[in-house]
Amino acid sequence: MVEFGLGGKVAIVTGASQGIGEAIAVAFAQAGARVVVSSRKLESIAKVAQEIESAGGQAIAIQAHMGYMDQVKSLVAQTLDKWERVDIIVNNAGTNPHFGPILTADEGQFEKILDINLKGYFRLAQAVVPQMKEQGGGKIINVASIAGLRPPHKMGVYGISKAGDIMLTQVLARELGPYNIQVNAIAPGIVQTKFSRALWEDAELMARHEANVPLRRIGTPEDVTGAALYLASSASDWVTGTVLVVDGGANLISMV
Repeated sequence: MVEFGLGGKVAIVTGASQGIGEAIAVAFAQAGARVVVSSRKLESIAKVAQEIESAGGQAIAIQAHMGYMDQVKSLVAQTLDKWERVDIIVNNAGTNPHFGPILTADEGQFEKILDINLKGYFRLAQAVVPQMKEQGGGKIINVASIAGLRPPHKMGVYGISKAGDIMLTQVLARELGPYNIQVNAIAPGIVQTKFSRALWEDAELMARHEANVPLRRIGTPEDVTGAALYLASSASDWVTGTVLVVDGGANLISMV
């Protein structure tokens, strides 16, 4: 359907060197968007951008660390220099240096997780919204997690950061709605990426999880792209402040 297409749109996807971010960047390009592939790792995002271009899409790689506002502003400025607008941002860059009971996290780990996972999302929104207002609208998609909806197993600080992303989404949706800017979140369950390796490499944990989750498997990055395409397209123009859960039904059972 045409309303799910992204032709003529410009999208910035952070954390796009691999996993969910890479899959979303590729899907957006396939839907017709011009895509800025961003991450701290220039070599990795350059490869993703080249693969998109080789497949007939349009993409550029822009290195940026979401922990530094000057780099976030530069990311937006370079995008505008190249394509003169920003229609969609996908806040996806994240980190989780702590895995275990929450009180075993040190203060540095706690601060790093919140700085990237929550404040990083805030920084990019703050940098891009003036342009979206000037254009007459835009789409902000925050990749949260079901860990932000219910207490997660050994990922408490990460869960707190993702709960913050959900509230940030709702606050921004309320404040930016009058400017025709829709702000929504995606809450994936366990997806098989390098980021979540500590979970899916735990055979006992996965056996228990997959025996109980309604769809009987963990996700792939491509399982998340449909939700992202919907929230980026005109099909979701009357949707804002929503958390779209993509987890195979895991939220219906006790957390692993």
